[in-house]
Amino acid sequence: MTSKGTRSGGADAPITIKKYANRRLYNTATSSYVTLDHLAQMVKENTDFVVFDAKSGDDITRSVLTQIIVEEENKGQNLLPIGFLRQLIGFYGDSLGGVVPQYLEYSMQSFARNEEQMRDVMKSALDGLFPFQKFDEVNKQNMAFFENAMNMFNPFQIDQMKKAESASRGESKDVDSLKDEISAMQRKLDKLMESKGNE
Repeated sequence: MTSKGTRSGGADAPITIKKYANRRLYNTATSSYVTLDHLAQMVKENTDFVVFDAKSGDDITRSVLTQIIVEEENKGQNLLPIGFLRQLIGFYGDSLGGVVPQYLEYSMQSFARNEEQMRDVMKSALDGLFPFQKFDEVNKQNMAFFENAMNMFNPFQIDQMKKAESASRGESKDVDSLKDEISAMQRKLDKLMESKGNE
């Protein structure tokens, strides 16, 4: 459903949405009922609107936008960290509470101004991977390298190798097999060192 239409109060005035007692939302510009999903899409399309209680005439835009955020959060894409929510709640009734809205609005405006640049950087960074994902990959590689290196020099494995070497003493075939295993381990270590050096 489109959000476009004649706006009440002039071309630049926000679209008026009326909320009725049955919780239905009515778009006066399109003369149709809409849902919170429709309003969320209007926000994403930068279509300005205000919501009034149909009975009292009170401006309830803030509470409706808050409902949209709650709905979006319930869909699984969580943009609001728990720590942030706790801090935000803590500011209600606080002497600094009056400053928080302006601070948050300014911060989001700054973020929005740099949005496209940030998208480009994150898209092109590290072969198209998001930096946080790349950091995670690097950490995994470092851990894998560390674990493999430790396993190669694990006293238990060294002891096992010595026992195998002792048991196969005099049997050239077993000795050759053990040497091959040691060489394979050495090549594996060299390969790990080489890949680590190329990062």
